[in-house]
Amino acid sequence: MKKKKRLTKTEEEIFHVRQKTHLADARYALHQLYGERSDFEDWVNSCLAKAKAAYKSRPDDLKRLDLERTHQPDWFLQENMVGYICYTDRFSGDLKTLPQHIPYLQELGVTYLHLMPLLQPRPEPNDGGYAVLDYRQVDSRIGTMEELATTAAKLRENGISLCTDLVCNHTADDHTWAERAKHGDPAYQDYYLTFPDRDLPDQYEQNLREIFPETAPGNFLFDKQMERWVWSTFNDYQWDLNYANPAVFVEMLDIILNLANQGVEIIRMDAVAFMWKQMGTDCENLPEAHAILQAFKAFSKMAAPGLIFKAEAIVAPEDVVPYFGTGRMAGKECEIAYHNTLMVYLWSMLAEQKVVLSTHSLQQLPILPESAGWVTYARCHDDIGWAIMDEYATAVGLSGYGHRTFLSEFYSGEFIGTWAKGDTFQFNPETGDKRICGSAASLAGLERAYESGHQNEIESAIKRMLLIHNVMFAAGGIPLIYMGDELGMLNDYSYKNDPAKADDNRWMQRPLMNWKLAKERHKLSTPSGAIFQGIKQLSITRKKTAALHSQAKSEAIWTHNDHIFGLLRSSARGRLLVLANFSPVMQSVPAGRLAELGLDIDLRDQLTGRDFHGSVDVPLSPYEAVWLMKK
Repeated sequence: MKKKKRLTKTEEEIFHVRQKTHLADARYALHQLYGERSDFEDWVNSCLAKAKAAYKSRPDDLKRLDLERTHQPDWFLQENMVGYICYTDRFSGDLKTLPQHIPYLQELGVTYLHLMPLLQPRPEPNDGGYAVLDYRQVDSRIGTMEELATTAAKLRENGISLCTDLVCNHTADDHTWAERAKHGDPAYQDYYLTFPDRDLPDQYEQNLREIFPETAPGNFLFDKQMERWVWSTFNDYQWDLNYANPAVFVEMLDIILNLANQGVEIIRMDAVAFMWKQMGTDCENLPEAHAILQAFKAFSKMAAPGLIFKAEAIVAPEDVVPYFGTGRMAGKECEIAYHNTLMVYLWSMLAEQKVVLSTHSLQQLPILPESAGWVTYARCHDDIGWAIMDEYATAVGLSGYGHRTFLSEFYSGEFIGTWAKGDTFQFNPETGDKRICGSAASLAGLERAYESGHQNEIESAIKRMLLIHNVMFAAGGIPLIYMGDELGMLNDYSYKNDPAKADDNRWMQRPLMNWKLAKERHKLSTPSGAIFQGIKQLSITRKKTAALHSQAKSEAIWTHNDHIFGLLRSSARGRLLVLANFSPVMQSVPAGRLAELGLDIDLRDQLTGRDFHGSVDVPLSPYEAVWLMKK
């Protein structure tokens, strides 16, 4: 039997210092959730016990990592950060073989690898792995918890930090907790939100939106075995957890700390906007949801300060920034969050060939805390929801509804003259909402270009792919390459032949990695080679450009040309002006605009080494982008 690890006197003192540092924040957050309970102190002590136990069992190499991260708290904000995201089984088959592909990731400059849901899901359908059956086991198809720890260590040895998902809003309906609830155990029924009749659910429904209106309408289901209604925001087989029960919080805290001790350095906190329910609200982004994350953060700082949180909050811009923490808890919640707004506007600019709406909208974004950063991306495993705010569209003379409809028709292929090839996801006839699925390359026109066989259309599609990645790499935060985008992989329609996937067209952008295509990545004469080498060059240049540290101010600016998007990065590390032509014809930025920005000087494009002078107009060829800095 393995001996239980004992802490040295120094380790005991280290934990005591951390506890003293973070306990006040932990208590403050927990008090917002459970402060009225007579057993409040017992629950605080339960959390402290979990934190100390996790610290006690934390491997020595991860304790060294904690020390490094403590001395370099901006490690995830640095310009050398480049991310990659994939499903393990679709990228490498399993965890054991994944390290064989580390050289491929290193060639792209990757320092952050997000392996999408790794924990044991229910049998399909399981929402792409986001219906967790067992938080303590890795998906048996791809490996074991021991193999996860080994893979994390190998990645870390090669300068790559591991990120994975924690589905913290809901479990699978056949999770052990749910099974016990079905069998009438009142303690586990209190792990979920259940109701004896439709009275309260109907009252809640008046303010709730439907996430999957076509396949899972409504937010409640009737469980025949339990004879109760159960809150299920996403799918019938995903039961929402009841965080008003502190036992749920303690369980999830222990799961977070266990993942940290396997070597996971970034946890993507899935569906965090939905974690708290309150009658009369839409049950999204409530203050208590933030308090849950803040308490998770405070206790994890005691046990594993090298761990950071990524908020999966795909919500309105003004609702995203609070996930970094506000007020007393500023900078004490999640360290990074998805820049969904930028992603949406990249596709908007490509389709419209104008940047006015995007520039105005991005200028309205709140300022991030210095200790926080974005995760920027062009595509992901999920659909695109057109988060175009009506008031921003109106401000530039557009209809918000009309523009959203245009984008849906353009990228689903319905719009006359479109080069995009995607598909509508979860059409809601009540709101007219049409989200979009499709791989980045197919949405950027490469699939239709191949079908036409016209070389000029293929070249334009390649340029569009590189353009959106160009802005994404420069906008601020960690740029995240979605698996296959670096090779221009197209929509995969084979999902239609799998009954478990056929009803979810998001699988068209979740193909198996095409390693045969990857062999062409060094051939610039091929589309896959041109895209790979272009993204690789972005990665190389980014790492050499100190002005791209996330703490540098990132400001969307007017360029005096409605087709050219401008982004100014400013800090003590330098000023960098990004200019991106979203038009298929030659455009230019007038010299007078550069003079207004104080850039009427000798400039150099960091990507190509080409020299410009701010006293003359800056010409940009179709879909070209430049990163200009003082020579």
